[in-house]
Amino acid sequence: MIKKILLVDDSPISRKILKSCMPKDQEYDFYEAGDGQEGLTKFSEVHPDVTFLDITMPVMNGLECLEEIKKFDERAIIIMCTADVQPKSILKAAALGAIAVLRKPPSKETVQDALTKVQEFLQKTQDT
Repeated sequence: MIKKILLVDDSPISRKILKSCMPKDQEYDFYEAGDGQEGLTKFSEVHPDVTFLDITMPVMNGLECLEEIKKFDERAIIIMCTADVQPKSILKAAALGAIAVLRKPPSKETVQDALTKVQEFLQKTQDT
C-alpha cells in the first residue's frame, strides 16, 4: 500500500500541481525536496513508498539522484516527471530503474495510472 510519497522538483509550483493530481480518496503523507541532493537526503530519512523525481534540477539532477537512490535502496520505486521527453532521457531513466516517466505537466489520469502501476508492482513483490 502506498502511504508515503516524496516529491522532488526544483519548482514549488510543479510540486503543487503534482500533489493536486493525486487521488483525493487516499490519505498520503507527502514529503518534498527542491533539488536532487535534498531529495536523496529526504529519501534516506523518510523511506517513501514512491518517489516522483524531476529530471532537470540544480545541484543534483533527477537521473543522478535516481542512480544514488538505487544504490541506497535497489527496491526504491521511482517515477520520473519531466518536461524533457527526449527518448535518450527516457531510456536512461528506465535503464537506471525508474518504473515510469510522466510528461509535465502531469494530469490526474497519468498520475493515477502511474500509482496503479506502482500498486500492482507492490502487490507482485508481496506475493513472491
